[in-house]
This record gives sequence, structure tokens and C-alpha cells, in this order.
Amino acid sequence: MTEQIHLERYAALLRGVNQSGKNRIPMAELRQVFCDMGFTDVKTILNSGNVLFSCAGDDRNQMGSQITEQIRTSFGYEIPVGVVKIRHLENVLGHAPAWWDTEDKSRYHNLIFILTEESPQRICDLIGEPSEGMEQTGIFEDVIFWSYDLSSYQKCRWWKRTAEKGIAEKLTIRTGNTIRKICGQEVHHA
Repeated sequence: MTEQIHLERYAALLRGVNQSGKNRIPMAELRQVFCDMGFTDVKTILNSGNVLFSCAGDDRNQMGSQITEQIRTSFGYEIPVGVVKIRHLENVLGHAPAWWDTEDKSRYHNLIFILTEESPQRICDLIGEPSEGMEQTGIFEDVIFWSYDLSSYQKCRWWKRTAEKGIAEKLTIRTGNTIRKICGQEVHHA
């Protein structure tokens, strides 16, 4: 009797790909790189470095390091990569605060993934308190929920600080809509 191998579904979240003309990577070529690495059922979501794949491994840090190295070899870019199980993302969405990813189009909703060994609380401490009345944050396990008022985003502490040197390279940020697409769920917003 042949033992069946269980494949887990993952998302690789590449930081800073195809943004403002920087780190340009064609998605078809990126998919091929993942296939060449032995991952199966490879799919990209949007054009900003979201790669879904299946594999039997379970060491997300090792996978992230291998993917980072292969991107450096294939494209010449040093791209930080976070790897997360799709099941975990679905669980995260199930624990989203009531204020996050709502139908309110005056708010922008993000999920922050940490690419280092630092805890979400440590990242929150580095960035500081959200700007009162303009933005909200909340932690669930290894991610940070973050929403801000679109009309005053430039005044928001987190909007400025998440892009600062010393913080930006520790994070990769996805919108609520992108996370829902990655999980194969219906997107709420138009």
C-alpha cells in the first residue's frame, strides 16, 4: 500500500515587488521559478508578489529563505519573503476585529505580516500608538490588523512609520481584499 503524502497549501508574500517600477518580476517567470523549486499547483494573485503553492514541507522559515535565494539568483533582487499557510490565513480572517475590513469605503484595511523574528507587540511598540480617531490596530497571533481613515491617512502615525527605514524591511503589508483573494474568498469591496 502506498503512503499518501499530504500537501499543504501556502502563500509566499514577497515584499516590494512590482511597486513604483521597482523590483520588476513578471508573474509568469516567478511562477516558473516556484515550479522549478519543486512546488506544485503554483498560482500568482495580482501582480504584487503573492504566490500560492503546495508542498509537503512544513518549515516556513526555510521555505522563505530558499525562495529569497532563488529570487536573488533568478532575478537579481534581494526580496524578503514571508510564507504562511492558507489555513492560518483563513483562521486569521475568522478572528478579525469587527472594525476591520468593513464595507465602510472611507477606511482602508490592511494586514501586516512580520518578516523577522520580532513579535507583533514589538513592532507595535516600535511604531507607536495609532493616531487617535484616524487609525486602529489590533494583534491576532502573528499578524497586526490595521485600518485607517482615507481622508487623513497622511497624518496617520502608522502610515508614515511603516515605510520608515528600520521598520519597513521587517514587514510586508496586504489589503483585506488581497488576503480574501489569497484565501479564495469573495472580496467585500468593489
